[in-house]
Amino acid sequence: MCGIAGILSQDNSEVQVSRLEKMAAVLAHRGPDGEGIWVNKNGTTGFAHRRLSILDLSNAGAQPMHYLERYSIVYNGEIYNYLEIKSELQKAGYSFKSKTDTEVILAAFDSYRERCLQFLDGMFAFAIWDEEKKELFAARDRFGEKPFFYVKEKKVFAFASEMKALWAAGITPKSIEPKMLLNYLALGQVKNADDKSQTFFSNIYSLPGGHFLTFSLAENTLDIQSWWDIDKQAKINISPEKAAETLDKLFEESIKIRLRSDVTVGCSLSGGLDSSSIAWYVNQIKGINPAQPFKTFSAVFPGFKNDEGPHVENVTQHLGLQNYTCKPAAGDLITQFENLLWHQEEPFPSSSIYAQYKVFELAASHKVPVLLDGQGADEILAGYHKYIHWFLQELVSRNRFSRLKSERKHLLDNDVALRWNFKNIAAAFLPSHAAIALEKKEFNIIKYNHDISKEMLVFLKGREWDGIHKPVVTKLNDMLYFNVMQNGLEELLRFADRNSMAHGCEVRLPFLSPALVKFIFSLPSHFKINEGYPKWIWRKMMDKRLPDSIVWRKDKVGFEPPQQSWMEDVHMQEFIYEARRKLVREGILKKQVLTKTITAAGAHDPNNADWRYICAAYM
Repeated sequence: MCGIAGILSQDNSEVQVSRLEKMAAVLAHRGPDGEGIWVNKNGTTGFAHRRLSILDLSNAGAQPMHYLERYSIVYNGEIYNYLEIKSELQKAGYSFKSKTDTEVILAAFDSYRERCLQFLDGMFAFAIWDEEKKELFAARDRFGEKPFFYVKEKKVFAFASEMKALWAAGITPKSIEPKMLLNYLALGQVKNADDKSQTFFSNIYSLPGGHFLTFSLAENTLDIQSWWDIDKQAKINISPEKAAETLDKLFEESIKIRLRSDVTVGCSLSGGLDSSSIAWYVNQIKGINPAQPFKTFSAVFPGFKNDEGPHVENVTQHLGLQNYTCKPAAGDLITQFENLLWHQEEPFPSSSIYAQYKVFELAASHKVPVLLDGQGADEILAGYHKYIHWFLQELVSRNRFSRLKSERKHLLDNDVALRWNFKNIAAAFLPSHAAIALEKKEFNIIKYNHDISKEMLVFLKGREWDGIHKPVVTKLNDMLYFNVMQNGLEELLRFADRNSMAHGCEVRLPFLSPALVKFIFSLPSHFKINEGYPKWIWRKMMDKRLPDSIVWRKDKVGFEPPQQSWMEDVHMQEFIYEARRKLVREGILKKQVLTKTITAAGAHDPNNADWRYICAAYM
């Protein structure tokens, strides 16, 4: 886990060591254990690297790493199955000087070229310079866990783990993309669902997850291709018992290989089913050791209605864990806000990101640089309540009305706030029309926004504006696919990457094992939502392993701090008013916003405009 950067140009005056050093310096938080700078003999390619030592702590793991006097790599991430790949490569005649996964990537690339990506189970962003071909190959993991930003200009191609490295080197100026800002202010969206490569800043692009790029230095050409996708149409005929058995095996293997480390591994623990499941499997794999219990880290909010502290304590006692807690507060948020935004670089939807930031800070203070986390589970297993109406629409479209009636009863019995009417029935039979109607609704939210200035609204040019996109949903898997591969999950992965790396920590996500995700997508929808419970098949698997109060919880809290009360804090309100004043001065908001009462909204409240204003003002 590290920070990477590079500059390529036929004009070697562009590839300066001093520039690379600036890029490395601004990424120091991502790699506190070492720095490496390298420029090739012709002075046309330069790499910078900051190292966080997780595997092979010796100097043999230093980067940039070179191989066969042909390849040079900078790499950020972990390949969890590197030992298995290494074994196969050794059988093919490859030898290794280190115990790193970095060297395994190099050998795999030499052997398989871009096909090597198909063998990698991990999170990664890496760039390999091929001195023989005078070509750069760079790739990003399937889901976009690790970041890769790039700039391509007439004379220079440059890349980095974070955009601030590109600014520090003077590659491109920091200039906000107005369309993205408008979309965020009005809708709260932090990604362009139409174009995953777009960022909040002009001229800087993100290599999408599951893609690789090839840059030819001689021809100054860039080619980007997809290398992985989910087959959302795949179906298997399987019993619930067999499905749970297969899930058990896949998840246990995912946990096992994600525990590979030469440093201490812990776990974030929210009190929900996902992180509690991870902790249970770790106990099964490693065994319970009262002298050295597995360490977990949590954010708690005593007195808050959605505080999960009691659930955390329940799991901790049940599994014999050593749990550490932090209590984020409004005053600390104000003090640390600009630093938090500096690390995140792009705006975020709520203060939940700050709570996560504090959990990683807590882990770092206890010398635990690697944490397992449950992100991704809700998106692949339909854990959010928002997925329920798409599941019900699938039942309607397939004329399964008796099951629809049964499921609605179960949901109401489980106190699920079910909003279901004739519009949902119409959407089930007219999914394309439903998608268009939702796009139009979002367009109108922007068009008729009362706070945003006319100068900003000129960037709204028509219904097909590139920031508005809703998928055509004919079944539950359509929406799960959209959130996993197009819009939703990658936002959460960005928050986790920046928050963990801000403290020199690594976060590993067992639910994003490719084999596990592929299997879950092939399961019938009623294995995911059934008997009034989202994540039904996972609950069945974990039944009796964890307390019923965890497995069969009926509420869905999510990771939520008491944002509403924080926003009612006098100092926080002044912070918000100052943000409004700044945006008015910049011609982004109308002057009338200065006289409006602040809306203190919860972290998951869609009416979260004042939170967006402070992000936009200090971005």
